[in-house]
Amino acid sequence: MNYGEAQSAESRKDFIQKMKVILKELRETFVCPKIIHLSKSYKTENKIIRAKKESNELISIYAKSIETAKKNLQSQLNLKSFIGVRYSEQANKKLNISR
Repeated sequence: MNYGEAQSAESRKDFIQKMKVILKELRETFVCPKIIHLSKSYKTENKIIRAKKESNELISIYAKSIETAKKNLQSQLNLKSFIGVRYSEQANKKLNISR
């Protein structure tokens, strides 16, 4: 998996992008046990069921992590925007500039 890549992302946007790649790979990997289960090409059904369950859990975890990272990024951008506006207003007041 590319989890190590995501952990060393250069920015929050880069982290989100790398997590999306991991999620795509997990979804692709989930297809394998699903096909094996549907085709009944297994010796022990419990192992296939566990593999499908674990894959599905990992997909859910990564999807939620991406959602959280996107919310955090948006909050960060909103805060920077707010700070920038407040800073501009204060600077304009000091310079007696009106809009």
